[in-house]
Amino acid sequence: MPADSAPLPTLAPPSMAGAPPPPAATSPSGRQIRALSGRQKAAILVRLLLAEGADLKLTALPEDMQTALTEQIGQMRLVDRDTLSAVVSEFVETLDQVGLSFPGGIDGALKALDGRLSPGASNRLKHMARTRDGADPWERIVQAEPAALLDILEGESPEVAAVVLSKLSVTRAAELLGKMPGERARRVAYAVSLTEGINPATVARIGTSIARVLDDRPYPAFPAPPATRVGAILNSAPAPVRDALLEGLTEQDAGFADGVRKAIFTFGHIHERISPRDVPKILREVPQADLITALAAALPTPETADGRSADFLLANMSQRMAATLRDEVETRGKVKAKEAEPAMAAVVFAVRGLADAGDITMLTDEDEE
Repeated sequence: MPADSAPLPTLAPPSMAGAPPPPAATSPSGRQIRALSGRQKAAILVRLLLAEGADLKLTALPEDMQTALTEQIGQMRLVDRDTLSAVVSEFVETLDQVGLSFPGGIDGALKALDGRLSPGASNRLKHMARTRDGADPWERIVQAEPAALLDILEGESPEVAAVVLSKLSVTRAAELLGKMPGERARRVAYAVSLTEGINPATVARIGTSIARVLDDRPYPAFPAPPATRVGAILNSAPAPVRDALLEGLTEQDAGFADGVRKAIFTFGHIHERISPRDVPKILREVPQADLITALAAALPTPETADGRSADFLLANMSQRMAATLRDEVETRGKVKAKEAEPAMAAVVFAVRGLADAGDITMLTDEDEE
């Protein structure tokens, strides 16, 4: 059997511990073997897989099953080859007969339906999963957005914040600590040293309290922040309209206008926000006619953002293709504004589509620094 990605055997529930064993089975060699309970079979399979080097994630099982399995392994001694062969054969046959499996529980169902439910239904189901009896509150906390956790921890003592950071991954904890004010971060970091003697019950109570605060936060009606939504709208607006609106927003709310500017992505931003290695991917998504028109409109003004983006695209493709496009641009001649904007928008559309699909990553101001 393969040593990795081995499936976990199904364990008999604890209530079946006193049930009579099933009738004796016959091994492949025709020898009668002793009857085994489901829990004993599971213990044999787990022991075999561990001996083969499989990395079994037993933590995915309920704690009562983990306990029952460990107790059963501790009670067993030797298993003959015929019995081992019969257990493995039964397990393999069971897997072969499985036609369809379900994830089990609301958590598993939500993962299977991720992205296919409306935000409202998804949020209600997630709340049901988090508030059901026996749910681990730390699962909710670990998956929370950093901004939400920071907002909640701001009102908590350094000791509570230290417990929360200790339950997170090192990367996530470092991210949160780095976003705290200097003195606050120092106090929380020191408070971690005071958590050595804390008992599990206290940690559980803290987790329940923080998770409850997270659950009580209102769900946003829109998935994207306001500045991002306005930026997306202005992306499709003509340049004069976009510039006029940004000027007006700056007069009314400079902070919001700055956020909108960061959310806007136009043809002129390509040389600042796109990695050179991603240029070939983008060019494959842009119709040739639109690409030639966009370059023909931008190249005559190399001192502008559009001109620098056009040079950037040509510099990061094959020399043969760049030479061919320059010839096409020269043949194309002067481009009118009403033709240039749709062509540049087609390039931007291709960039946005690849970024949304995760095929390329758009650089941020921090990346450029």
